[in-house]
Amino acid sequence: MSDFSLPPDWLTPDWPAPAGVHALCTARSGGVSTGSYASCNLGDHVGDDPAAVRTNRTRLTDTLRRVTPGAAPVFLKQVHGNGVLALAPGMADGAEADACVTTAAGVACTIMVADCLPVLLTHTSGAVVAAAHAGWRGLAGQGAQAHQGVLEAVFDRFSAIALDLIAPVAINNIASVGKSASSAVAAETLAWLGPCIGPTAFEVGGEVREAFCATDPAAAACFVASTELPGKFLCDLAGLARLRLQALGITRIYGNDSSSPWCTVTNASRFFSHRHGSAQGGGSGRFAACIWKG
Repeated sequence: MSDFSLPPDWLTPDWPAPAGVHALCTARSGGVSTGSYASCNLGDHVGDDPAAVRTNRTRLTDTLRRVTPGAAPVFLKQVHGNGVLALAPGMADGAEADACVTTAAGVACTIMVADCLPVLLTHTSGAVVAAAHAGWRGLAGQGAQAHQGVLEAVFDRFSAIALDLIAPVAINNIASVGKSASSAVAAETLAWLGPCIGPTAFEVGGEVREAFCATDPAAAACFVASTELPGKFLCDLAGLARLRLQALGITRIYGNDSSSPWCTVTNASRFFSHRHGSAQGGGSGRFAACIWKG
């Protein structure tokens, strides 16, 4: 997918996606919203003019259809959990989930963010794609599900679908080399991490650090103690996601490397940032990452 027709600042993932798999990530530009929502706010729950949001969503749909005729994004009601929805053609917006997966052509798995991390997945066969909304709560998992965050949940569904599409001979080959079925899928999975709040801007309390370090001591490397506020830490959200993906066996990870160009807060003129908007006394729109087959 070429980015020649995209509005300024929109991104196309730089990754070796299989033929027929397309992805993009919007930015603030390219829409009609005004004020703190300027200009391509895609969130219909943040106080923006509903007509402007509809126009912005139509523009996103039109962009997808320039690549794949008939393609359309499906917007979720995201709740910082680990629910996963399988998308089918004609599905309405607004179902409650924080991740989605599909094998259907033209159905765009779509995640809205404004500091949280969007994660896109594709199998190298191109048979299945997925997207996840990874804020710290969804990423960590909560309570009895502390080991099952949104990335684990979406990969469970993703890998089950991928295995259903693998020929029996391939499954036998997996067994013959001693690999589990899910690890074999992970080895053939690509992940792309989009823009999110960066490690110099994401200040969190000790409870956030404990939520990750209690289940993975390696997560401690993603937290730096604040030199100004006792008990506070600077958190590398994208780094935590990379650890979670690697633990699943997904090592082909692209996009956000935790460097400054990916930070939504320090690049708030390019991307929507809830934290930056709140600090300025205003609201914030939402941008989106999409992945689809076509």
